[in-house]
Amino acid sequence: MQVPAPFEYERATTVDQAIGLLERLGSSARLVAGGHSLLPMMKLRLANFEYLIDINPLHDELGYIRVAADEVRIGALTRHRELLESEDLAVAFPIFRDAERVIADPVVRNRGTLGGSLCQADPSEDLSAVCTTLDASCVIRGPGGTRVVGMEEFHVGPYETAVADDEILVEIRLPRRPGAGSAYEKVERRAGDWAVVSAGAAVWLAEGRIVDARVGLAAVGPNTTGIPEISEMSRGREPSEELYAQAGEIAAGSCDPATDQRGSADYKRHLANELTRRTLRAAVARARS
Repeated sequence: MQVPAPFEYERATTVDQAIGLLERLGSSARLVAGGHSLLPMMKLRLANFEYLIDINPLHDELGYIRVAADEVRIGALTRHRELLESEDLAVAFPIFRDAERVIADPVVRNRGTLGGSLCQADPSEDLSAVCTTLDASCVIRGPGGTRVVGMEEFHVGPYETAVADDEILVEIRLPRRPGAGSAYEKVERRAGDWAVVSAGAAVWLAEGRIVDARVGLAAVGPNTTGIPEISEMSRGREPSEELYAQAGEIAAGSCDPATDQRGSADYKRHLANELTRRTLRAAVARARS
């Protein structure tokens, strides 16, 4: 049986207490909430820490979904199940419900958190692709105060984020604009598995034309990938099959997948093309309705 190396357990009951513990313990400590990514890595001895700081008691402080006319704010300890079941969030950004329906299993969805998913920074992670698609901002708090970074800055590289050893991700902010529609699709080998390829799309329409469009891909390179060329190509145009096909070709050409047990690089590029077309088509339909 695989077991992690010995570690000390701390329990934080406020964000300030968690930051204080991180500041005192330094890089020898890690936060744990759901633990579905961290603990398996520790059991395999791929990650070893002297201290684990349990932040589950912070759910009352950081487990929320606040939907306003111009912005949605989600606490970092909001659980997958809460994201899946929120009607207000589904109206504002249906892409979240699309993604949550294909994430793992009920056990993970009951305990795993949005913040944990983003901080894992796995290139195949579903909610990282969702937040990239929606142009999310991440609110990070530490001993020096609070700072806000975009998803491009937040994910520094595979399994690496902009959150310092003495900081904690506390909130995700998503801007809202009129005429929005969004969608998410994922190809996986079995239900709840990591993506072979996944794609999220968001569009904003006005007078029948695309004001803006964003596409985010996962599992096609070292980082979750946003594709600004699709945004630039789409602005000012009417939605059409020709536009979706052009976007799909851009997506396939922009990604850098690796051949592995989930499929060949060519197969993944084909999926990036097809899923980009499908999600854009679905996002437009939702924006129109």
